[in-house]
Amino acid sequence: MLNNTYIRANDTVGIISTARKLDAEVLVPFVKVLEDWGLRVKFGKTISLEDHQFAGSDQDRADDLQAFLDDPEIKAIWCARGGYGTARIIDQLDFSQFSKNPKWLIGYSDITALHSHMHNLGFKTLHATMPIDIDRCSQVGLASVRDIIFGEGVSYSIDASEGNRKGNASGMLVGGNLSVLYSLLGSSSSIKTKGKILFLEDLDEYLYHVDRMMLNLKRNGYFDELSGLVVGSMTDMHDNTIPFGKTAKEIILDHTSNYNFPICFDFPAGHLDDNRALIFGEQVELDVRSTAAALKFSSNGTTQ
Repeated sequence: MLNNTYIRANDTVGIISTARKLDAEVLVPFVKVLEDWGLRVKFGKTISLEDHQFAGSDQDRADDLQAFLDDPEIKAIWCARGGYGTARIIDQLDFSQFSKNPKWLIGYSDITALHSHMHNLGFKTLHATMPIDIDRCSQVGLASVRDIIFGEGVSYSIDASEGNRKGNASGMLVGGNLSVLYSLLGSSSSIKTKGKILFLEDLDEYLYHVDRMMLNLKRNGYFDELSGLVVGSMTDMHDNTIPFGKTAKEIILDHTSNYNFPICFDFPAGHLDDNRALIFGEQVELDVRSTAAALKFSSNGTTQ
């Protein structure tokens, strides 16, 4: 994978929306944080644009992201929010200029479409909290993003969770939002998982649909030669009047029962306040023990 340039004081960070619309005023607290870090901020034209639920038309959002990908003065691109719409613009993007000077692309949820597409092109990306989350983002989660983009690195150690499968594994970290990964299957943006560590999280899904998505990932070979699985938050899951009969965790365990890779549940990443940053495309070591689980990045830094 191509290495990204780390941020320095006075560098410029670009904020855009590749998906749902938002008002620029909600970004004021986040801009203050970046300025406190010694950074400059530039808004893309998609901030405050509106096309029904989207932050401008598909062409608006593609042009905005393309401009920031190509702009040598912008050292990181932070997606302001998720929602839906990122996959609609992927095929319009040109990464030829970006490849000469890779920069951090930061976001999660719907931004998984970009994470996956860029992974297949050989770029590292950062699965992390977004500007719209600033009012609820934990200080630890926010600090983890800062540590990574400034080159300090992170590693994580968490308490063991019920359902964990013990073991040690290493590989390149990939993944993101389960629903988005499911939607990318069969496309050029669908990731390959052989020998890798897969991260999954999701929000606001019916349990039967979680089962459907896990089944499809399984049938597409996602777990056949997987090195390890990290499961983040499965937030606000729903059930039907007639219960599905299994929790999200039980569904995941069911579809991975024939494999022996280690599994870490309840990792602090995804749609929750304590959303720790993850470097997709980086080599990691996953160590799941009876009392704790650890995720160590090759660009190791402070344990959080």
